[in-house]
Amino acid sequence: MKKVLVTGGAGFIGSHLCNALLERNYRVIVFDNLDEQVHPSKRIPEYLSRSVDFIRGDVRNYEKLKEAVCDSDYILHFASAVGVGQSQYQISKYVNTNICGTANLFDILVNSRHHVKKIIVAASMSSYGEGMARCKKCGVFKPELRNLSEGTPVKETEYWEIKCPSCGKVALSVPTDENASLDANSIYAITKKEQEEMCLLVGRIYGIPVVSLRFFNVYGPHQSLSNPYTGVTAIFISRIKNNNPPVIFEDGLQTRDFIWVGDVIRANILALESEKANYHCFNVGTGKPVSILEVAQVLIRLSGKKIRPLITYRFRKGDVRHCFADVKKIRKILGFRADTSFKKGMSELLKWSDSVHADDRFGRVMRELRKKKLV
Repeated sequence: MKKVLVTGGAGFIGSHLCNALLERNYRVIVFDNLDEQVHPSKRIPEYLSRSVDFIRGDVRNYEKLKEAVCDSDYILHFASAVGVGQSQYQISKYVNTNICGTANLFDILVNSRHHVKKIIVAASMSSYGEGMARCKKCGVFKPELRNLSEGTPVKETEYWEIKCPSCGKVALSVPTDENASLDANSIYAITKKEQEEMCLLVGRIYGIPVVSLRFFNVYGPHQSLSNPYTGVTAIFISRIKNNNPPVIFEDGLQTRDFIWVGDVIRANILALESEKANYHCFNVGTGKPVSILEVAQVLIRLSGKKIRPLITYRFRKGDVRHCFADVKKIRKILGFRADTSFKKGMSELLKWSDSVHADDRFGRVMRELRKKKLV
């Protein structure tokens, strides 16, 4: 039986992946520190199959990690500190976990006897910064990161949009492919960028096949609804369940690429089991942009609550305006296409959330961001 080590396997995506691997007759080893921000009870979550071999450990602990790595045939590296805003003022934690933890993993591989045949690393679309844009007059370009001034809230959409650096006209958002430059605009994004590049580089040097999967905005069951640093869908649901309005920065028309967790798991299995994937990086998204305002409106409508989103018309430092995936590469090489529609996925997510407790901690996060002058 092939042994697969999933670091961070008790988390949102990792837990789905572990359950899917078990169904495909892999022996699954989970290495997870059960971080309190994600797992308030500090216990193994109920949604994670008890058929996994669970090791409670932190990727920053070299010796503990070494035991798990050297006993594995494959590694899916999902362990990561997650949270764009929080990363801007807990810099050491994010760098030590995401970069140094990954350095430990590869240091073990190149200095120990092992039989690891492939590594999948969970990368992030946040490494792109702003997505690609096109000016009708001047053509396609990669926008610089925005640094909008503080002051009176601005309701004009043109104020928030990407402008062509040549003619100053508002540009259109276009799909971002894997060849786009990586212009990380948060500590979290920097750590994910460095994590990915480290994995691909060391993998090539030592002949260990590595595949980088750049996840766009993943949503679905197992997200921590009480973790205010998780994805926007979970944060909005937590607010709605507590009869509070979802809070939206800017004018709400900024867009992202939302992909159902089940589709993401299929992409991981394809990357793991196909040699064609080796040493490649792939976007894992739908290729379809959805506005943040639409996310809030759909969730409110499906919940049946009489709530209206609170649009602040304020800028949060580190936010990008538009970014959605060009998915031609993963479709061509691995035959992957996201199957779950946004409407269906949101409906399923909301049904699952009915049975899950959610503490609305968004207010605390906002106080922290204001204190650090990030909003």
